[in-house]
Amino acid sequence: MQKFDLIIIGSGPAGKTAAIQGAKLGKSVAIIDGMPQVGGVCVHTGTIPSKTLRETVLNLTGWRERGFYGRSYRAKADIQAGDLMQRLNMTLQSEVDILEDHLVRNGVIIFQGLGKFLSDTEVEVRTLLGDTSTITSDRIIIAVGTKTFRPDYVPFDGKAVIDSDEVTRMQTLPRSMTVIGAGVVGVEYATIFSTLDINVTLVEPRDTMLDFIDNEVLMHFRHDIVDQGLRLQFGQKVSKIERRKSGTCVVHLESNRAIASDMILFAAGRVGATDSLGLDKIGIEVDHRKRLSVNEHFQTSTPSIYAVGDVIGFPSLASTSLEQGRAAALHALGFEVHQLPEFFPYGIYAVPEMSSVGMTEEEVIKRKISYEVGIVPLPETSRGKVMGLQSGLMKLIFSTKSRRLLGAHIVGEGATELIHIGQAVLTLKGTLDYFLENAFNYPTLAEAYKVASLHAHNRMAALEE
Repeated sequence: MQKFDLIIIGSGPAGKTAAIQGAKLGKSVAIIDGMPQVGGVCVHTGTIPSKTLRETVLNLTGWRERGFYGRSYRAKADIQAGDLMQRLNMTLQSEVDILEDHLVRNGVIIFQGLGKFLSDTEVEVRTLLGDTSTITSDRIIIAVGTKTFRPDYVPFDGKAVIDSDEVTRMQTLPRSMTVIGAGVVGVEYATIFSTLDINVTLVEPRDTMLDFIDNEVLMHFRHDIVDQGLRLQFGQKVSKIERRKSGTCVVHLESNRAIASDMILFAAGRVGATDSLGLDKIGIEVDHRKRLSVNEHFQTSTPSIYAVGDVIGFPSLASTSLEQGRAAALHALGFEVHQLPEFFPYGIYAVPEMSSVGMTEEEVIKRKISYEVGIVPLPETSRGKVMGLQSGLMKLIFSTKSRRLLGAHIVGEGATELIHIGQAVLTLKGTLDYFLENAFNYPTLAEAYKVASLHAHNRMAALEE
């Protein structure tokens, strides 16, 4: 039986950084992963695949050039599923190779197989061939992530009725698609497939979507996606899903409406991938979504066992999972833990993309903070005109008392890159004056920060007159 200073179950962003952090401290570290290759859901079915598909679709369709050449412009006339999967497979293999290299170079021992607790210090590893071995450690970190929620009433078949993890295995592109679930994953895939000129209907039982996004920015986004042809069916629950002999998929709603399409993508939530861990052996319980509860140090109810990443729920971002993994490894091994960032950005890789950091206008109002906003449409910037942007918006929120930046919210091309300027100023407690007094490269989309700040400054000045 091999003994390690630290064992990590799961090799996604949280598990990877925990393992490398432990190894950098000179400790013996083992990482266990049940997939055929390391990387977890992030690399194989989640974050990297969806973003790769998005970029491939935007390039092949010529979406970014339609501002100049019209909506009928296409970079490739007949796009097939194989066109998408070719680039996807190349990207994923590159990610796996880099990750394996990082782990091996740092001396992390990789066990390919399913990890299961035998006790709070012993983990059984069962390989895909059925072989088993046992490893032990006084400190164990759970970073298994999540898996798709697959309710019994959905007739999944991997071809016409799929979940979000199966998108990467699509063999043909449908002419029409119904996406069930308007969370981040559902919205991203719905807009990506709509960009391919697939007739997409997005179904959501709630009346709203993405409630953590600033409402004004979300309204702009919603207008854009509807204008592109995406149909929204909100406030209606699914009562039944039917597969007809003709191959047509029919989604029946409680309103008695029925939606027919060639394919259904079910993206209504994810649950913790904790079923096979044997948590009952160590007395750790999960919530109704099979997620784990932790304290501020990421310790579970058993202090020597930690949990990080999507398996502990909100915010379920790859970026925050990276930091959680590092912090948990430091604490588990008895080292000083750096403070986790107060502000972290959300990135939604839809078409168009959105990103947000800090407080929304709704949150500012709720806290009764005196504020002013600065707004600039991205197409009105010089770089926006050069790029042929047809839509996009930046919104900055400032305190009128301290002039500090309170929140930055962007929808449109480059949003997930642009947001980090706002994040830096917010973290460093910067004010409106930073944007007013500094020069930005011209022409750039980043210049929108200065324009939006001037807008807010002018409105604040008008109130002082």
